[in-house]
Amino acid sequence: MPDEVRDLRDRRIRVSVCLAAFNGAAHIEEQLQSVLAQLGPDDEVVVVDDASTDNTFAVVTGAGDPRVLLSHNETNVGSVRTFERALGLARGSYLLLCDQDDLWVPGRVEAMVAALDQTAVVATSVAVLGEPLEPPRWPLRARDSHRYAANLVATLVGVRWYFGCAMGIRRDGLEMVLPFPAYLVESHDLWVAIVANTCREMTHLERPSVARRLHGANQTPERWRSLPRILAARWMLARCIVEARRRVTAA
Repeated sequence: MPDEVRDLRDRRIRVSVCLAAFNGAAHIEEQLQSVLAQLGPDDEVVVVDDASTDNTFAVVTGAGDPRVLLSHNETNVGSVRTFERALGLARGSYLLLCDQDDLWVPGRVEAMVAALDQTAVVATSVAVLGEPLEPPRWPLRARDSHRYAANLVATLVGVRWYFGCAMGIRRDGLEMVLPFPAYLVESHDLWVAIVANTCREMTHLERPSVARRLHGANQTPERWRSLPRILAARWMLARCIVEARRRVTAA
């Protein structure tokens, strides 16, 4: 086997950034720049393009960085399944979730990796792009990290700010997180948080790790949804809690 091939196979990847992309050409290049600036030479960014109809694929390819690994869904499957695929493709010890249109705050990677050395999942506060980092728009408190039951209730009610763009998973935590439940059609981030709190493996970091860009195409709704949709979402999350408990018991 050639030495260069052996070196590639033996290379230990520390951090994998898992990014689900869909029609993100307007902002994804700037996001990638903010991510790559914090990664080492042996880290990776796993981008899964969910059958975009714009030139997202070309923009990512044009980044010209060997750390960016680009895959393409033949058909549009939605953000939940695209993130699931990205997590499955990632090879690193620490997996950091990433949206296509935000900016990472300097120091994010090292802060989250340090937290993941303590627990299988980390979640941070989230700021808004163009606003001061402090106080963050969506805060998490360190003192709530180990209030697992309260976190589950708050997640179910909708008052605990777990955003996927500010979350990370240690590789051994994937054993509980994957596969996503078949009925999970939104809020992959809340599923990860539910698993983490059920396993008692959650850390909250108060300092924001990401500045979130707000616009009409965000996955998170900008307005209140109808009551039937709210109730359907809460029922889905309740099922997720039951499934997480089942996986913990079976482990």
